[in-house]
Amino acid sequence: MTTVLPRDASEFEPVPASFFERPVVELAKRLVGCVIVSAISDEPVTAAKIVETEAYRGPEDLAAHSRGGLRTARTEVMFGLPGHAYVFLLYGASWAFNIIAGPEGAPHAVLLRAGEPLVGAETMSRRRNKPSHSRELTNGPGKLSQALGLNKSHYGASLTSPSLFIAKGPRVAVGSSPRINIDYAGEWVSRPWRFFEVGNRYVSVKPRC
Repeated sequence: MTTVLPRDASEFEPVPASFFERPVVELAKRLVGCVIVSAISDEPVTAAKIVETEAYRGPEDLAAHSRGGLRTARTEVMFGLPGHAYVFLLYGASWAFNIIAGPEGAPHAVLLRAGEPLVGAETMSRRRNKPSHSRELTNGPGKLSQALGLNKSHYGASLTSPSLFIAKGPRVAVGSSPRINIDYAGEWVSRPWRFFEVGNRYVSVKPRC
């Protein structure tokens, strides 16, 4: 399923800061269908529709980096204002991009797992060394970050800035399933906190029920 959206990033309508001031599971679901827009220095603008997310609700969630209230240099931003970025190195090879959910002081975050290219596919192709039509361009958290030019330098960045923001998108059919690769998280493994656009070819893996 492919959605036609504006091809010029200036036509996207940013969400207000208050959009992020909601429970993390609700935010994870609401983000599916929204658009992430990235303008990196002198690079062309890139934008992708968010088609897959996961919610992490620390400190009780054993799958969250902030489990048990763990507060380190890496997790500090998670305790801050909603609508800011939490970026971490995934498997020592790529960057995973997360959005802090409200309220301030509660270490909750939404991982962006996959996106559908909308603007700047050729730029994404160059960054990923993949054909612009390939689903491998953005069908995973590290792939999506690389395609959008997002990395450690965006840790703590506001998602309401002119160079990096979340925009309104179309309503889409949203499915849910347990999160991926968290077998260490005990009873939290089965929480259906992974959300995805039903039928979208860029979703990373088939839904796990």
